[in-house]
Amino acid sequence: MKSAQQPAEVRGPVALSTIALAGNPNTGKTSVFNLLTGTRQYVGNWPGVTVEKKEGLCKDLPGCRVVDLPGTYSLAARSPEERVAVEYLLYQGPSAVVNVVDASSLERHLYFTAQLLEMRLPVVVVLNMMDTAAARGFNIDVSLLEQRLGVPVVPMTARRGIGKEQLIRRLQSEVTPAAFVLPYPRSVAAVVARAEEALAALPEPLAGRRRALAVMALEGNPAVIAALEQALPPTAVATLANLRKEFTESGERIRQARHEWAAQTAREVVASGGQLQGERTWSDRLDRWLLHPILGVPLFLAVLFLLFQVTFSWVGTPLSDVMDSAISGPIAAGLQAALEAMGSPGWFTDLMIQGILGGVGAVLVFIPQIAVLFLGLSFLEDSGYMARAAVITDRVMQAVGLGGRSFIPMVLGFGCNVPAIMATRTLEDPRARLVTVLAIPFMSCSARLSVYALLVPAFFARHQAEVVFLLYLVGVAAALGTAWLLGRLVGTGDSLFVMELPPYHAPTARNLTLHTWDKVKGFLRKAGTIIFSVSVLLWFLGRFSFQGTVPVEHSFLAGLGGWIAPLFAPMDFATWQAGVALITGFLAKELVVATMGVAYGAGEAAGGLTALLQGAFTPASALAFLFFVLLYTPCLSTVAVIRRETGSWKWTAASVVYSASLAWVVSLGVYHIARWWI
Repeated sequence: MKSAQQPAEVRGPVALSTIALAGNPNTGKTSVFNLLTGTRQYVGNWPGVTVEKKEGLCKDLPGCRVVDLPGTYSLAARSPEERVAVEYLLYQGPSAVVNVVDASSLERHLYFTAQLLEMRLPVVVVLNMMDTAAARGFNIDVSLLEQRLGVPVVPMTARRGIGKEQLIRRLQSEVTPAAFVLPYPRSVAAVVARAEEALAALPEPLAGRRRALAVMALEGNPAVIAALEQALPPTAVATLANLRKEFTESGERIRQARHEWAAQTAREVVASGGQLQGERTWSDRLDRWLLHPILGVPLFLAVLFLLFQVTFSWVGTPLSDVMDSAISGPIAAGLQAALEAMGSPGWFTDLMIQGILGGVGAVLVFIPQIAVLFLGLSFLEDSGYMARAAVITDRVMQAVGLGGRSFIPMVLGFGCNVPAIMATRTLEDPRARLVTVLAIPFMSCSARLSVYALLVPAFFARHQAEVVFLLYLVGVAAALGTAWLLGRLVGTGDSLFVMELPPYHAPTARNLTLHTWDKVKGFLRKAGTIIFSVSVLLWFLGRFSFQGTVPVEHSFLAGLGGWIAPLFAPMDFATWQAGVALITGFLAKELVVATMGVAYGAGEAAGGLTALLQGAFTPASALAFLFFVLLYTPCLSTVAVIRRETGSWKWTAASVVYSASLAWVVSLGVYHIARWWI
């Protein structure tokens, strides 16, 4: 089955207005997006990371917008991602469509390419992951593939920046749509022709894609059928409906013809020593162990424990100790000396040392731990291992009524609960989506990490990794338990999970650096805005009351914390400092540390905040406090996004009340158990 296509006409340099990136998940589409735009967008391996289209300006093509469409396996429009892609391609009319294809799995990806070509779009095909294809022994005849497709083909290894210049040159030359006609069986071609005749009255821009729309309508594409019903007269709509009823098998035969064309085209252009899809690779052999139904989960937990060991025992905490000593020692002393030399009033010196340095500095000392943790997580994600984690945890997710697809946004919650909740848009079942949204806040985000990094080394220096690992496990258990309870209340739909696993590969230093820097930069931005502002406010509240200037224990701040402190008497941290820290923690969890820094006057204390906390908490009460911070009401931004994504104040309020209640009960239990064991 051959399709003799005429190559697309290539002209001189042109000015493009919009480039759309389209392709299957895990093809490196986002890497191509980053190369074209320079945008610091997360490079990952999970389907559904780009739920909505992302945009950026192409730095090498002035005035050209680049749109990153969701990764989709087809244009069937049966999932939210597919609907976004279909509607954009139908109505927006991009100047060029860059179809990113995995060169190591060419046959599977050419199915989607055929759909794009049938739409008569100006396509440039990017053969990405050429290094992986070469490692598997595949030699792709790019020139022959261009002849078969009728459009330009650019070989690339995007994550290493290889092939970018050639892609830019291709995009600078206008590429017109090829006259691509998929060779359907004669009986199917006749039905397609009749359907195409029924679409004769289509207006622009749909008229130029009449054949592709006829094919999609016969396949039962809901987005296309809805568009045609709006654009066509009733008689034409009726004719099309009758054709679908009369030829019920046409859709399946169309899909079969595409698969056959993709297989034949791949056989013609790919030379390999073995089968087209390759022999058993080292990646397959590694998956025998990492995806093992019994060993997979323990190995995953061991990897996470090793990551926490590196973060808290071997690398992160020693670096944080150096920063803490510098901030509470020479930096604080030097700042105070400089202010006094300039003749600053006492209140201003106190504000700078006790307020700003005590609050912001208390948070900044944990940057090394946060950087090390996210460097490790980005390594696992970029290497392809975290995609396996979604598969090996699918059985656990099934037990609570969800599926492995829900695990993806839940893992994103380790970074920040807000984008994690937004990532639930990939879940088609609204009940599963609701359950996942309400479970995610229990996943231990990076903001909570600053609290762990403060208290765990202070009270559990010999078992730092074990305590943090326990906190993360309890957070996951709380999320899964919540999902199980909610599943019994609202029910969940079909939780079948199918996921394409990317091949393992060594992450590039560039991607690891960019991803880690993005996380650290966000942390620094928050320290320079929210934490700075709240630290100044807390300093004022800690210096004044209705009686004017007073000692901090009689101030507005002490009164605010003292109002809530009795609730925590059973856990032995009923101090006003702990109370006010938990109140400000509702705004942002990093503020727990900043508030303690201001409330305890850590700016000029010998030994810094750690020494002060060791006199205020016992190991048992510190552990109870940690569990309370882990589980209690999520931050204000998370509450806002829960309200937006659920569309319900009822579920939002339930999330706030339930999490606070669960935190109190668990914290109480932890305290009384810890009293006997610590």
